[in-house]
Amino acid sequence: MGGSAVSAHGINSMFWNTTQDNTRRQIDIVALGIVTASILLFVAVGSAIGPSVVRSLSGGGPGPNAFLLNAFLLNIAIIIFGWSRYRELCAEIAARRQAEREALRMASTDAMTGFLNRRSFDAGVAALLAQTAAGNRSLALVMIDLDNFKQVNDYNGHAVGDLLLRECARRMTAVFPANALIGRIGGDEFAAALLFDPRRPGTMERTATALVTAIAQPLQVGDVFIDTTASVGLARSDQLEADHRDAAALLDMADVAMYHAKRQGRNAYAWFEPHMADEMRFRSELEQGIREGIGRGEFVPFYEQQIDLMTGELTGFEMLARWDSPQFGLIAPDIFIPVAEEIGAIGDLSQSVIAQALEDARTWDSKLTLAVNISPVQLRDPWFAQKLLHLLVDANFPPQRLEIEITESCLHDNLAQVSAIVTSLKNQGVCVSLDDFGTGYSSIGQLRHIPFDRIKIDRSFVSRLIEDKDSAAIVRAIAVLGEGLDMPVTAEGIETQDVLEHLRQFAGITGQGYLYGRPRRAHELSDWLESGKPDADEDPLARRA
Repeated sequence: MGGSAVSAHGINSMFWNTTQDNTRRQIDIVALGIVTASILLFVAVGSAIGPSVVRSLSGGGPGPNAFLLNAFLLNIAIIIFGWSRYRELCAEIAARRQAEREALRMASTDAMTGFLNRRSFDAGVAALLAQTAAGNRSLALVMIDLDNFKQVNDYNGHAVGDLLLRECARRMTAVFPANALIGRIGGDEFAAALLFDPRRPGTMERTATALVTAIAQPLQVGDVFIDTTASVGLARSDQLEADHRDAAALLDMADVAMYHAKRQGRNAYAWFEPHMADEMRFRSELEQGIREGIGRGEFVPFYEQQIDLMTGELTGFEMLARWDSPQFGLIAPDIFIPVAEEIGAIGDLSQSVIAQALEDARTWDSKLTLAVNISPVQLRDPWFAQKLLHLLVDANFPPQRLEIEITESCLHDNLAQVSAIVTSLKNQGVCVSLDDFGTGYSSIGQLRHIPFDRIKIDRSFVSRLIEDKDSAAIVRAIAVLGEGLDMPVTAEGIETQDVLEHLRQFAGITGQGYLYGRPRRAHELSDWLESGKPDADEDPLARRA
């Protein structure tokens, strides 16, 4: 109905404008006719009274006839009035036509960037597609999505976000040729369409590379540098099926390629390939399954032991989420966590699993702690600390037994907000550890400014410390750093006895990993601890967790 209403409004407006133009045109003709008739009458009357006026002024005879003189003066007044009104009407019509052109421009473009809006862009793509049917040129469709734009808006305000959009639009204009169509599809998504020689695809690849490079340049706003990148997808019209040669199909292909570039790490471009469509269908099924699975309780906690390396004593468990999907089976977090983060479902998913874990941990020995990983996306929520404390109250779980693990990338995203959340949690007794330490984001200075309780050495260093001298040096440096800061250290990824013996040279280190058994469900923990011998078939996902 919305489309019909818009169409009806457009038709009514067109009819009304046409009627007004016809009326004004008729008035123009009448006014011009009156002026013309007055000029003719002026000439006729003037020629009749002119000689008598001249004789009267020279004193050689009587003055002109009073009636004819009045008629002559009236003609002059009519000519002046008529001509003035005619000029006013012309100016009014010119102003109206200018206003209509401006209204048409505003209706077809995006006010923020000046680019075409979605409807106008689609129409332009359709016109360009028609040109490719008869020639030897192909149409390239470029989809551009700004990475992490919502984060820029949330942290810096919408005014900075708008400034970034306009600056990115300026950079796109500088990269694309003058004959390219550029549109803002919505939010932080843009699209461009341009004809190119299909025998020279390198032309488009150079354009895409220049585009990615241009957008990746930092934008300075006052004393702040705003970093953003773009994921770019490209599709070409000669990839379209014969019965689907339309703008929508080409946009969909470019959109699929753009999401492929985003999944490959962002700040890059990708050409559409047929297999990407299958990946998108699988991705769509994953997204739907995650949304439905949260409500059905399909996401469940598994637990991995944490051991004091010197004494061998069990100190607690780290909770690792698993998706027990009826459609896909048991899925590891490295598959579903990134998808849940991108679709905005990670908060509900995490709270659901944490609530289950708190209920499970209530039955453990009071000396055992529960460690829980927190997504960087959750730490962008200013109410995260309050939500977590609410879960603790509902489960009647002591906050001193809970340890929240956050990754180094969180510090890079928004140090001030992370610091505020960490402080709020610690004030309530919750312990906070820095996970994956050493992967390149944080610094020793940040460890001093944020009151962490523990450092966790990334498993990539631990698993290679025997054969890799650099990894061994990094592990040693972190262990010494923890001792110097009076901060406990946990080593992840202990899988062999040699690695364990190497780590035991450092005091006060706890560890976890495959050597101590695979992660288990809550109801399996009692058998696991009693036997002390892990069953190799229990969790095939453990090595990838």
